[in-house]
Amino acid sequence: MSGGRPEERGAGVSGALPGDLVGRELPLGDWGEPAERLGEMYRWVEAGALRTAEWYLADRMWRRRVARGLRGGTAAGVVVGASLPLLDATGAVAGCAPWGYLALLLGAACAGVDRCFGLTSGWMRDLATAQAVQRRLQTLQFDWASESAREVLGPAEGTAGEAAERCLGILRRFSEDVTELVRAETSDWIQEFRGGRPPVTPPAPPPQRADPAPVSRYLTPPPGTRPNMPRQRPPDPR
Repeated sequence: MSGGRPEERGAGVSGALPGDLVGRELPLGDWGEPAERLGEMYRWVEAGALRTAEWYLADRMWRRRVARGLRGGTAAGVVVGASLPLLDATGAVAGCAPWGYLALLLGAACAGVDRCFGLTSGWMRDLATAQAVQRRLQTLQFDWASESAREVLGPAEGTAGEAAERCLGILRRFSEDVTELVRAETSDWIQEFRGGRPPVTPPAPPPQRADPAPVSRYLTPPPGTRPNMPRQRPPDPR
């Protein structure tokens, strides 16, 4: 998962290995020259985004190679496992049916390893994240060019402080978007890793609703009144 210069990746963070995707120190500069300082900030943000996309592309390479090998093994195991018993049944190759069962077992093992370690889904996720970062970087480049052209061609809107604040807002929103892309990819990886495992604690049963009290067919009369007896039918004459 390495790419770029190792001294730039994972440097300055305790416990980080070369090639780890970690944060970077903000370069300190003199704001006496705001234009030069903003240009330096833009280059720092752009380099961070390129580094993030490079990390995902480098992580994708080995995952794709291993995943393709496992998927090829799965396909070969299924084909061989289905063919050998048929050849044995037709008498073309006698006694090859047990080897077909072994081939099916190896194919199922390859599919299980791929699914357990998330190799196929992992390299697809890395590629999608790298492309998303690159698209967002392209939007930043055009926004920054538009802001620079507006300040040069004029008329400038507001003071120089407001222009610097707008530029810093563009860079900040871009950095937050890239961080959100990385966080979403990490959340997907965690969810996929935990997907095949049972929950640690069983879900709580839903609260039981108390049955309503039975309603009497006859209403209780208010106190002080004589209850009305139901009218009875007279006996039939004989």
